[in-house]
Amino acid sequence: MDSNKIRNFSIIAHIDHGKSTLADRIMEFTNTVDDRTAKPQLLDNMTVEKEHGVTVKAQTVTNYYLAKDNQQYVLNLIDTPGHVDFSYEVSKSLSATEGVILLVDATQGVQAQTIANYNLAKAQHIKIMPVINKIDSPNAEVATVKQQILDLDSQFKPTDILEISAKNGTGVPELLEAIVANIPAPQVADQAPELKALVFDMTYDSYQGVIAHIRLVAGEIKANQKLVLMNAGKTFDAKAIGIFNPNMVEQDTLYAGEVGYVVTGIKEVNQIRVGDTITTAVAGTAEPLPGYEEATPVVYAGIFPKDDFLAMKSALFKIALNDSSLKIEDDYSDALGQGFRVGFLGNFHLQIIKERLLVEYGVEVVTTSPNVTYKVHLKNDKVVAVNNPVNFPNYADIDYVEEPIVMVTITTLPESVNQVINLSEKYRGVLIDLNNLSNLVQLAYNMPLSEIAYHFFNALKSETHGYATLSMGEITYQPADVVKMTFDINYSDVPQLTFITNRVNAADQSQELVHKLKYAVPRQLYPMPAQAIVEGKVIARVDIPPIRKNAAVSGEKKSISKQQALLRRQSLNKRKAKQLEFELPQSVFDIFLDI
Repeated sequence: MDSNKIRNFSIIAHIDHGKSTLADRIMEFTNTVDDRTAKPQLLDNMTVEKEHGVTVKAQTVTNYYLAKDNQQYVLNLIDTPGHVDFSYEVSKSLSATEGVILLVDATQGVQAQTIANYNLAKAQHIKIMPVINKIDSPNAEVATVKQQILDLDSQFKPTDILEISAKNGTGVPELLEAIVANIPAPQVADQAPELKALVFDMTYDSYQGVIAHIRLVAGEIKANQKLVLMNAGKTFDAKAIGIFNPNMVEQDTLYAGEVGYVVTGIKEVNQIRVGDTITTAVAGTAEPLPGYEEATPVVYAGIFPKDDFLAMKSALFKIALNDSSLKIEDDYSDALGQGFRVGFLGNFHLQIIKERLLVEYGVEVVTTSPNVTYKVHLKNDKVVAVNNPVNFPNYADIDYVEEPIVMVTITTLPESVNQVINLSEKYRGVLIDLNNLSNLVQLAYNMPLSEIAYHFFNALKSETHGYATLSMGEITYQPADVVKMTFDINYSDVPQLTFITNRVNAADQSQELVHKLKYAVPRQLYPMPAQAIVEGKVIARVDIPPIRKNAAVSGEKKSISKQQALLRRQSLNKRKAKQLEFELPQSVFDIFLDI
């Protein structure tokens, strides 16, 4: 395989700008799929991707393209997600490519993830090709969007920006020629016989084990060759190798510069991770590839099984195999049993994982309210990192608490500045800087990560109609006045409802939550109090009504003996209630996702 005829590229865009549709058209114009197998969003093969209309996992497909110079080129397309929660998937894909198509909707213009993904590509020092999509739409503003792209990077020229309609194929043939002309071929060292292959993604098959998605940097791989994962120190035989077309197609040999897969046969899902280097077991390379920085979870939540813990454990670790951003730790709850504490990239990421467990593996789970990591300074001079509210120390032992603060840069239109300022102040943001950038305004805030992780991003999109951009810098820690809020139902503590909140918000949040619990907690034959407790004091309480009428407080005249008998039963219940005798449904925990 002549590496000069290979082009490895990705498509990056804001969510719903037509990225998956363009991938469909590229496969159609290169005859990768025929009319029988073609279908919309072909690379979005997960059920949750089709239901939400977003790409969650990066997908790979090899296209063979006969260019106008009468030469056949191999176009390896690595599709990428567009939602902010999956930027880690984007960075992995870009590491395996030499260029990207920066796709911008002609009706929407440059938006949040457009700039965020552009910055990721810029940091990788790869070729960026700006393309305007949906030019056939009646609402298209091509000239305005073109100027926005030119403002994005001074190196862009008007002639560099292509105009297409991925829906009907207009401009796609010219785009394919531009890919061949502008995206560099992979650099392959002439004197590098040792195999070096980067594992940039993985999937798991019940019969074949781990299937590693690889980008060959040097050397070649043959079927049935003995290979080794350098970081893991694991030796295995290549059961099969091949390319994605878009389904797996076996090959005898993969060469430097190509993108494909290798069936490892490894069944232990924790023995391989994304970013590892594959080389030959005999006379292999001594220097592994740089790999990737590990993803940093933004929020943590508890995941507990409704039925079978072992089935949930197996399913969760298989999902973690092709979603290396998940961080999984053991957890236990008196009310919910054995489970895991899992780190996610955001609330949407949590929702997707929960749905994948149900749809792909038939496992129903209960998820607790998400939270971030706090640094708790104790009076004995020890510092404890807490990502589980249940483990938050007693308030009497705490000297002070630090919460994660992140530098947030928001770029928006001038007419939206007031809404952004009001919204940022509502979410405890502190304005650091404000600059004018041609026709845009850039605001820099220091903001608690807990506020951003839950609702701020969605609120920002709503307030600015999707035109604001958001990027986050490094996380630092600052002192904060936060408290642990616990809940008990029927005088029994429910640790899974515990969460950390700012002291200023505690009173309002507790009243809101206990009133929601009144309608979410299953009723019993007796009234049950639901209480919110902060620092040993009950700050909010409601009584969850019983299934049947309470004769002692009905307002009607009843016999004294009947009232006294009922009161005695209620009093006895309070004394004996050491734990809940019924399961809390997921709807109870969902209340805490909306605070």
